Amino acid sequence: MEFNMVGWFEIPVMDMDRAKTFYEAVFQVEIKLQDFGGTKMGWFPWDLEKPGATGCLIQNKDWYKPSKSDGVLIYFNSTDVQNELDRIEPNGGKIVQSKTQISPDVGYMAVFLDPEGNRIALHSRQ
Repeated sequence: MEFNMVGWFEIPVMDMDRAKTFYEAVFQVEIKLQDFGGTKMGWFPWDLEKPGATGCLIQNKDWYKPSKSDGVLIYFNSTDVQNELDRIEPNGGKIVQSKTQISPDVGYMAVFLDPEGNRIALHSRQ
């Protein structure tokens, strides 16, 4: 692979203001808020020159629920998410969100359940 496996994470929250205050205090960072049509996101700082993944706090009562078992959503980097999607169901997984454009500058994403029931996501620029 030409990239690190993990490219993004999302931490589900019920109260964005409370979560933002907590993470800013603990990590001494500024979290920027954005609302995407009912899905609130609190973006952790991101520097393309630094190694490692970044992510956000996320609030959407229909899609995210803090839980010891259903919590953080990991995004695996891909050249094209469709490549991995084509191998999900033949290997015992289930696609729950097909390849979807996030935006022209961010790229595409998809979500699947692995055979254990874990919710995992994919991201690619194309």
